[in-house]
Amino acid sequence: MLVALIAHDKPGALAIRQENRPAHVDYLKSSGPVQQAGPLLDAAGEMAGSLIILDVDDMAQAEAWVAADPYGKAGLFASVDLIPWNRVIG
Repeated sequence: MLVALIAHDKPGALAIRQENRPAHVDYLKSSGPVQQAGPLLDAAGEMAGSLIILDVDDMAQAEAWVAADPYGKAGLFASVDLIPWNRVIG
């Protein structure tokens, strides 16, 4: 099943994002479920969240993936939503 992970950073947390970005990107590249990923941007073009498409067996696997993400472990996110997603194009 495909799951869209939509996460919004805590206000003023850009430094946390930048400090943990190398570990997060390594995790994205090394973990199997990631199909697509990239940062959400604010009005100034600064990174302010994440959009990740996971291909998982069930929602429990998506939740486990989120729990192991270095960004989550660092306390970057104000909110994280996991939403089942149906690819139509692409």
